Amino acid sequence: MSAASPSDLGPPLWRLLQATQLVVCDVRKGRSLTAALATVPSELRSGVQALSFQAMRQHGRAQAVLNRLAARKPPEALAGLLITALALLLQATPAYADHVLVDQAVTAAQRHAGMRKQAGFVNACLRRFLREREQLLAELDEVAQWNHPAWWVARVRRDHPQDWQAVLQASQQAAPLVLRVNRLRIDRPAFLDALAAAGVAAQPVGEAGVRLARSLPVTQLPGYADGWFSVQDLAAQLAAPLLMQGLNARQPLRLLDACAAPGGKTAHLLEVAPDAELLALEIEATRVPRIHDNLARLQLNAEVRCADAADVAGWWDGQAFDGILLDAPCSASGIVRRHPDVPWLRRAADIEALVQTQRNLLERLWPVLRPGGTLVYATCSVFKAEGEDQIRLFLQRHSDAQACAAPGHLLPGVSASASDAGENSIREHDGFFYARLHKRLA
Repeated sequence: MSAASPSDLGPPLWRLLQATQLVVCDVRKGRSLTAALATVPSELRSGVQALSFQAMRQHGRAQAVLNRLAARKPPEALAGLLITALALLLQATPAYADHVLVDQAVTAAQRHAGMRKQAGFVNACLRRFLREREQLLAELDEVAQWNHPAWWVARVRRDHPQDWQAVLQASQQAAPLVLRVNRLRIDRPAFLDALAAAGVAAQPVGEAGVRLARSLPVTQLPGYADGWFSVQDLAAQLAAPLLMQGLNARQPLRLLDACAAPGGKTAHLLEVAPDAELLALEIEATRVPRIHDNLARLQLNAEVRCADAADVAGWWDGQAFDGILLDAPCSASGIVRRHPDVPWLRRAADIEALVQTQRNLLERLWPVLRPGGTLVYATCSVFKAEGEDQIRLFLQRHSDAQACAAPGHLLPGVSASASDAGENSIREHDGFFYARLHKRLA
C-alpha cells in the first residue's frame, strides 16, 4: 500500500496530528487511551484513533529518537507532537509520505498557539531524523527496540526465556478482529455465508470464532442487531468452554462470573449453558450498563449486580455455586496488541498490588464453590506472577483444590496447540493464563 496524501474528503492531517498530540500527552500523564479518545471531537475520532494507536505502538522508539534529537527536554505539548510524528515516520509501512508528514506536523505547530514559535524546531528535528535515520536507530537501547519499559522487558525475558522476543514482537503488532458466533441465534457456516454475501472476507477459528480479514465497524456487520455475534479474541473464547469441561450442562447449574464487565464471557457461558442460573458481578458501576446492553443484544438473561466479588457477605445468599469464572483484574500485559498504552500506564510496583488482589479474590471465592465444583481462574497477562505462580501458591494453601487440564500461559506470537485453541486455530491470539481447579469432595 502506497503512502497517502492529506485527503480532501476528511479532516486535514495537521488537525488530526494536533488532536493526536493531545491524546498522546494524556496517556503520558497516566490516562488510558480509551478515556483520552473519548474526548476527541466525533468528526476527528476515527482518524485520531488510528494515529494514536500507531503512536503508542512506537512510543518507546520515538521517545528514544527524540532524546537524541533534542538537546533539552521539550515542553510536553511539543514532545507529544514530535513523538506522534516520529512514531508515524518509524512505521514499517508508513501511512503518509515522509515529506507530507513533516509538512503537516510543521503546520500543526504553526496553527497551535502554544507551539507556533517552535514550528522551526519541529521542522529541524524531523528533517534531521530523515537524514540520520539509520545511525539514530542503530544507537537505540532495548526499551526503544521493543517499545516497552525496561522493567517490562526484563520480566517477560525472565518469565519466558525461550519465547520473550516473540511475545514482545507480537505485542507491537495490531491484533485482528475476531468474533464469537452466538450459536443460539445462528450457526457458524450460516454466519460466514452472511458475511460473504455482504462482501466481508472471514475465516473460521477455534470452536465458535470468526476472524475478519480486515477490521470493520461491527455495527455494520450482518446480524449485529440480532445478536448473531460478539467481539472476542480467540484466547478469551476458551474461558466458558473450559469451565463447562468440569460441569454437566444437562443438569441445573448455578454459575458465577465474578468480574464480569463488559460481559463477553458472561454471554458465552449462557450460550454454552443456556439453562444455567448465572450471577454476574462487576465492581465498577459505570461498567454495569455495558453488561446489560450486551446481554440484551444477544437475547440472553443473567442476574447482574454491581458488587465487589471479594466482599462475599455483601452479595452471597449462602447457596454454593457449581462453577465460578474468575477473570481477575490484572496487568493486561497480554492484550497490548489491542491496548498499546498499557505498557506506558503500568509501573513495576503495580504488579505486586494486582497479585494481592487476585490472591484475595481466589481466597474469598473458593468457599462459595460447592464440593465437586469447578473454578476457572483467568488473567489476560503474560506475567507468571499473575498466572502460574499465583495458582501454584494457591494449591499449596488449599489441600481440597485439584488442578485439572488447562492451557496455562497462552503467549501472543507463540504457536498454540490445536487442542488449546481448536482445530481451526490460526495460532494467533492475545496473551492469557488459564487454570481450572476442581474442589474435592469432603
